[in-house]
Amino acid sequence: MKTLPVDVISIQSQVVYGCVGNSVAVPTLQKMGLNVVPVPTVMFSNTPHYPTLYGGALSDDWFSGYLQGLHDRGVTEQAKAILVGYMGGPSQAGILAEWLTRLIAVRPDIQVIIDPVIGDYDTGIYVNPLMTAAYLDRLLPLARGMTPNCFELELLTGRQITNINSVIAAARTLLTGRTQWVVVTSAAPGSSGGSENELRVIMVTRQKEQVFSHPRIAIYPKGTGDLFSAALTGYLLKNQTLPAAIEGSYGDVMATLERTRRYGYGELLLHDR
Repeated sequence: MKTLPVDVISIQSQVVYGCVGNSVAVPTLQKMGLNVVPVPTVMFSNTPHYPTLYGGALSDDWFSGYLQGLHDRGVTEQAKAILVGYMGGPSQAGILAEWLTRLIAVRPDIQVIIDPVIGDYDTGIYVNPLMTAAYLDRLLPLARGMTPNCFELELLTGRQITNINSVIAAARTLLTGRTQWVVVTSAAPGSSGGSENELRVIMVTRQKEQVFSHPRIAIYPKGTGDLFSAALTGYLLKNQTLPAAIEGSYGDVMATLERTRRYGYGELLLHDR
């Protein structure tokens, strides 16, 4: 039986209400003309920032079975990229790492892009604290590229971030093994030389670094990092250079935030009304 064409396997959180994780990555990738298979790591009624929350992490048996099922159906032979976001815990990270290791052994060309979701400055750590070590020891060595925010970069490297140069130096420590690039979002937010009305994204590769600046839109819905990573994956699969993919991705984030602000929603509004 012929396998359906699949471009991206997206492995991250899913919510019934709202736009985070797969709930934002899937429509973003589909809008770019890509076929995507979502694998949930957690299933929540909404993000944890509301007064009520229902659901939780998928069991290890289910999660492992979902990944095995993709292999059984031939999807792993076709997919061009694996996008990884919010994980349900360290045991899931271990299962995923073993699955990715087997996949990379037969598909060294496949792009593995990991957003090491741990937390942010305004929330602190909002995953199992052991996930920092799980990312470092199990998952990040398998990534071609990764998209931590500045808070996550500090945790992953154990370095204090004070300015752009310290972002670059910290990111370079993650360029080991098969990892070719690190793109740091919300980079060096407290450093001098920038405006409080702009945001920075810093690209670091083995050969170069580049700083991108974008205007800040003063609303703070969840899921912007998930949108950025999904769009970045899509642009790379469209054969954009990494700098061009970053520009396009943050352009998409800014347009989405402006649309959300204009209509007054608390969740990302992915498409115009």
